[in-house]
Amino acid sequence: MDLEVRHLRMIVVVAESGSVTKAAASLGLAQPALTAQLNRIDRALGGCVFTRDRQGARPTELGELVLRHARVVLPAMAALVDDARRHVSDRATAGSVRVGTVSSAIGGLFASRLHAALPAALGVDDLLVTTATSWAVEETAERLASGTLDVALVGMCDDASPPTDGGLVWTAVSTDPVFVLVDEYHPVAARDAVGLGELADALWLTAPGSGCFERCFVSACVRAGFTPRAMGESDRTSCIDQVRGGHAVALVQPVLLDAPGVRTVALDGAPLRWTHHVGWRRDAAERLPVDVIERAAAGAHRDAVQRSPRYRRWRAEHPVEIA
Repeated sequence: MDLEVRHLRMIVVVAESGSVTKAAASLGLAQPALTAQLNRIDRALGGCVFTRDRQGARPTELGELVLRHARVVLPAMAALVDDARRHVSDRATAGSVRVGTVSSAIGGLFASRLHAALPAALGVDDLLVTTATSWAVEETAERLASGTLDVALVGMCDDASPPTDGGLVWTAVSTDPVFVLVDEYHPVAARDAVGLGELADALWLTAPGSGCFERCFVSACVRAGFTPRAMGESDRTSCIDQVRGGHAVALVQPVLLDAPGVRTVALDGAPLRWTHHVGWRRDAAERLPVDVIERAAAGAHRDAVQRSPRYRRWRAEHPVEIA
């Protein structure tokens, strides 16, 4: 077996924790799996790296030798990966900006505004803005941190915040109440608002995603005096089809454009809220006009509100509930 960087990382974690059990937990491995790896490392090096007994794990002389090298190699490898990602990111940014979107009804409007605003801000004649959509905020945040995305626009339950690991910076763009989407013949379709408890018997749909939204929804239902009997996930097209067919109601962002056969209705008291965040890596501020990006995200939300007359009217009548 050849010694790999991951093996060096295992050795350092075991030495720092002083215990194979603690190291396994830190590495996300089962203890037998880590023990097996350490045995393979011993065989590859021709000697024992640790003395392991009831008192824990202590480096042998060979282990100390390996640790001295590992503590040089691991930071060097991390710097190599970081520099390589930054190099790729900088080269790509010269002609393109890569935008990740998650759980956002304004992602397309945001990209359009970036198309219009960034070339002048960057002093270039032509700039390609590409988009990538994910179902998980964590996945998009990881891509942003690694440099494979330049900017991200994510929607999350108002009780949650996007990850900041990897030097990520986020700005809240807008907060909206969550509305319910019903078919045009539903008894509440013509109303401005409906109590959550009035829909206690409904089959509920929401967009796929991660975070605390489902938990917050169930909590809101319990406060309204019931437990939802069923909740499913669906993409926008399938969601509208199911709602239009009268099979379900859906929790949606109110800036979702109205579609034929369905209506958006506010929930009394705005028990659920959805917040958009725009983010980038901290070092991206050196090469991207983040103020322009923030304005583009805010402008995209304004555009979406203007295109949804029912929600525009609701905002005018309920300014406190969106503060």
